[in-house]
Amino acid sequence: MKPQYFIAALFVTALYWMYLLYAPFLLVITIAALLAVSTSAIQNRLESYFKGRLLASLISSLLLATLFFAPLGYFLTTLTIKLNTLNSDILQLVENHIRDFVVNPPSYLLFLKPYLADSIKGLDITTLTSQTLSIAGKVGVFSAGFLKNAFLIVVFYFFVQYNGRSMIDFLKRVVHMSVTESSMLIEEVSGVMSVVFYSIIATAMFEGLLFGAAISYLGYNGLLFGIMYGFASLVPVVGGILMWLPFMIYEFSLGNETDALFIAIYSIVVISIIADTFVKPLIIKDINHRLLKENGAKMNEMLIFFAIIAGLTTFGFWGMILGPAITAFFLTILKLFEARTKECDTIHSLTQL
Repeated sequence: MKPQYFIAALFVTALYWMYLLYAPFLLVITIAALLAVSTSAIQNRLESYFKGRLLASLISSLLLATLFFAPLGYFLTTLTIKLNTLNSDILQLVENHIRDFVVNPPSYLLFLKPYLADSIKGLDITTLTSQTLSIAGKVGVFSAGFLKNAFLIVVFYFFVQYNGRSMIDFLKRVVHMSVTESSMLIEEVSGVMSVVFYSIIATAMFEGLLFGAAISYLGYNGLLFGIMYGFASLVPVVGGILMWLPFMIYEFSLGNETDALFIAIYSIVVISIIADTFVKPLIIKDINHRLLKENGAKMNEMLIFFAIIAGLTTFGFWGMILGPAITAFFLTILKLFEARTKECDTIHSLTQL
């Protein structure tokens, strides 16, 4: 057996065992690496300011945990605690409100009375309690899993930031890519991921602020529900409805018809139509122009927008990172093929002269 074949066999074997070893962490490592690519500009500025990679990596990891994971962790923890501390008196009050609303609906909803009456036939305190406990258990499990993954992502993010340049230099030597091709690949993916990351943060904060302000006016916890709406807004089409519809139904059940209509109209017109449909693409376009103009990379903002939606639909929550990364990587590979084809055509033309 030739030595190169033996080394190739060893490499394949080692790669297989590496996959088995790190399979449970592949998604976490991928997300951490993409987030590190997205925030490479911040990391570079921190390194130049603090004159050291270690301190810069620690600060950038702390910023990521604070800005990206702390709000969602706060929401999940608060929601879990609230669900687990619900008592039978509160559930009984909810049941009474629902029954009163169905028996005596507003005049403009009388046509729904037969359908509403059928829907509450199986409603009782036992059913509400069991469903609440089931939801609390699912939220608790999801919260624990998310917080664990968030912690691992921050840890891997730190190691990627601290050792990223060494790993990139090593990969360049292994794959034998030219400096131009490797630089193009890194710049394209880094530029697009930066746009995605900052767009997600900006739009989630903007829409969450709008909803939080409105809900605070009605006496609710604006911080908690603003954070909830910000993350819910990442879900295509139904994200906002998942937030404002329960508030509208609850206000209707209390007899606060004006507040219920305010929540519905405000959420649909101001947030869903104006902010999400018109302002959100403009935010992505502005960030796209500002960031990608610096490194020369170009990717249509609508393509980034649909890549985020496709990623969320296919991969769930982390798809907002994976979708644009996969799209940018694919388009960059096509550009490399195009450049190689032009180079071959040029060489072929020269040889014919």
